[in-house]
Amino acid sequence: MPISVMQYQPGFGNEFSTEAVPGALPKGQNSPQKNPLGLYTEQFSGSPFTAQRGANRRTWTYRIRPSVTHRPFERISNRLMSSAPFTEAPTPNQLRWNPLPIPSEPTDFIDGIVTMGGNGDPSFQTGVGIHFYVANRSMDGRFFYDADGELLIVPQLGSLCFATELGSLELNPGEIGLIPRGLRFRVDLLTPEVRGYICENYGSHFRLPDLGPIGANGLASPRDFLAPVAAFEDRDGDFQIIGKFLGNLWAADIDHSPLDVVAWHGNYAPYKYDLATFNCINTVSFDHPDPSIYTVLTAPTAVPGTANVDFGIFPPRWLVAEHTFRPPWFHRNVMNEFMGLIRGEYDAKAEGFLPGGASLHNCMSGHGPDTETFERASNAELKPQRLDNTLAFMFETQLVVCPTKFAMETKILQHEYFECWQGLKKHFK
Repeated sequence: MPISVMQYQPGFGNEFSTEAVPGALPKGQNSPQKNPLGLYTEQFSGSPFTAQRGANRRTWTYRIRPSVTHRPFERISNRLMSSAPFTEAPTPNQLRWNPLPIPSEPTDFIDGIVTMGGNGDPSFQTGVGIHFYVANRSMDGRFFYDADGELLIVPQLGSLCFATELGSLELNPGEIGLIPRGLRFRVDLLTPEVRGYICENYGSHFRLPDLGPIGANGLASPRDFLAPVAAFEDRDGDFQIIGKFLGNLWAADIDHSPLDVVAWHGNYAPYKYDLATFNCINTVSFDHPDPSIYTVLTAPTAVPGTANVDFGIFPPRWLVAEHTFRPPWFHRNVMNEFMGLIRGEYDAKAEGFLPGGASLHNCMSGHGPDTETFERASNAELKPQRLDNTLAFMFETQLVVCPTKFAMETKILQHEYFECWQGLKKHFK
């Protein structure tokens, strides 16, 4: 499928119209009695029909065959993709993991998803699943959709292409992609090996945060989000659709590619975003604001100011605050923080937090800079400092993250993580 994109504004309800073949989009109405090209009309809804206009998400598709044309689904193994709700006992201990190794056996994107933890329950449309992914081959003859939530993809190593019903998106490290709940797709590898992170959002859709006193500009700009243009596959064969439904995987045989949408219009679509276009807001006097100023996307709850999950980043930026401890301060938080590192070093840790690795600090568990970082920052000459070659991120969620059995028993768990703070000395006089 060819890769071409157009602007997408998450949370603004903007409409698209795109056709891979001229005349595939009907004129003047959504569902004519017959499409001039013999296509089937199918609406793809991501919200209740009666949702408020600003929150209503739906796309009209015009496809070669309707999505119902497949054999019955049957349960298959979940492998290391754990089921929600998450029932493992959570821990108040600070946790950190090394990167997940690339497997030696052939592994595609779906078989390479490893659940690290989560919270909530997709049947109640609240909470998140947090996953690693690793792969060394493309999805050959297999397609996937997630009925439980939307998928926020954060690549860390290698490039991959998401060929979806609505077109294709190429993702590279430093970019993110959003796959809507229920959208069918195939992942083709553009490099021999890929690795990264997934936030599976069971709650309200990710959208751009409000800017409040920041004003009209700053953070992520709507114009930098890109959606695919229509592209389709018209091919028959022996294929398989894998669906994630209330935490379990199901598979159904299908005799044609489900990526056969020739045209579509609507506002429920996948999109990508280059994190390098994020415009950081920071202090030019003393102290520094809360990390909420680095929020790229938010999935809000009914409680104002409280998110089911926020996605924030810590990119290259200038530090200029005077009379200030510049790294992230020691803190305890009512929210729950899962962090990952895409490249470079994170400014709160001198060592141990590796690209491809992750950390988890659940609510009210103290965390902050390690001993070496604290001593260095406490005695640094406070000249303007440029943080370069760094890109960390955070999935911050309102509910406690329950690590999976795999996450607590895997060899990549750093059992000595707590030691990074044990060298902090008493300085009271």
